[in-house]
Amino acid sequence: MRRLWALLIKEFIQMKRDRLTFGMMVGIPIIQLMVFGFAINTDVKHLPTIVFDQSLQQEGRDLLSAFEASGYFNIKYVAGSYQEVADHIEQGKTKVGIIIPPDFTENIKHNRSASVQVIVDASDSMAASTAISTAQIIGQMKSQEILVKQMQGAGAKVPANPYDIRIRPWYNPDFISAYYMVPGIMGIILTMTMVMITSMAIVRERERGTLEQLIVTPLKPHELMLGKIIPYIFVGYVQATVALLVGILVFDLPIRGSIGLLYGLTSLFIIASLALGVLISTLTKTQMQAMQLSFFIFLPSVLLSGFMFPREAMPTLFYYIGMLLPLTFYLEIMRGIILKGIGINFLWSQVFALIVFIVALLTASILKFQKKIA
Repeated sequence: MRRLWALLIKEFIQMKRDRLTFGMMVGIPIIQLMVFGFAINTDVKHLPTIVFDQSLQQEGRDLLSAFEASGYFNIKYVAGSYQEVADHIEQGKTKVGIIIPPDFTENIKHNRSASVQVIVDASDSMAASTAISTAQIIGQMKSQEILVKQMQGAGAKVPANPYDIRIRPWYNPDFISAYYMVPGIMGIILTMTMVMITSMAIVRERERGTLEQLIVTPLKPHELMLGKIIPYIFVGYVQATVALLVGILVFDLPIRGSIGLLYGLTSLFIIASLALGVLISTLTKTQMQAMQLSFFIFLPSVLLSGFMFPREAMPTLFYYIGMLLPLTFYLEIMRGIILKGIGINFLWSQVFALIVFIVALLTASILKFQKKIA
C-alpha cells in the first residue's frame, strides 16, 4: 500500500503540473454540457418564410397573421413574383414560401374553397416536417372558424375546407432520410479525419524528437505548415470520392448539381479543416492534448452545424456560434449542390466564409508556430 500510495501521489503531482490537460478534462465536459443542453432543440420554430400575396386583401393578411402567431413561421421577406420565392428557397435564405393567389379573397367571400400554396424546403427533413404539419393545422383552424360562423348564421353553405392548404415539398418530396444524412456524413468524416490527423502533426514531431531536424533546415514557418497540409488534401479527396460512390450506389443519392463544382468547393473545406488541425497542433504540447482539443471541436461541429438538428431551432447565441464552424457552410454547399442543383451564384457567401476560415487559421498557425523547440 505504501508503494501504491507513493505512485498515486506522483500521478496527482504530474496531473497538477500538466494544467492544460487537467483543465480540458474538467472544463470540456462542463462546457459541452452547458452549450448543448441549451442549444439542442428538436422543436423547430421561427422558420424563415417568404410571402407572395397576390390578393392584397384583409383575408390574406389574416391568414398570414395566423402563420406568424403560431411561432413556427417568421415572415422575413415579401416577394413580388413566384420566381423570387423560388430563388430565396434555393439560396437557403428561407425555408418556407407562402403563395396566396389573386382570387383568394373572392373565393372566401363567395363560399368557395380558397387554395394557398405552401412551398417547403424538404432538404432539411426535420424542419420541413414541422412546417408542413403546422401549416395544415393552421388551415384547419381557419376553416373551422368559417364553419362555426356558418353554423351560427343562416348563410350559404360553405365547403368542408374553406382554406385549402396545398403543400409543395421541394428537393426531397419523399422525405428520404438518406438524402439528408449522406451529404452531412461526408462532411463529418472529413472533419473528423482531417482535423484529428493534422492536429497531431507538429506535436508528433516534437514528441519523437524529429522537430530538431526540421529546425535546422531552411524551411520557413509557412512552408512547414503547407508541407503538413498538402499531402492530406489528396487523402481528403479519396475519402470524399468513396463517400460519394457509397451514397450513389448504396443509397441512390441524386446528384442534381455540378460534380466539378462539388469537388472544387470540397477542396476549400478540406483545406479549412486541415488548417484548423494544424492550429490545434501549434497550441498543444502532447498528442493527448491535441486529441482532446480536436474532440472538443468535433462534437460542436456535429451538433451545432445543422448536421443533426436544424439551426433554426437553436437560440440566437448558439446559432451564431455555429457560424464559427467550417462544417456549417460546407453542409449548405453539399445539400445545395446535391439536392437542389444550385450553382456558384447561390453559394458565394459560403465560399467566402470558407476562404476567410482558411486565411485566418493558416495565419494564426504561422504566427503561433515558433521555429524552435518550446
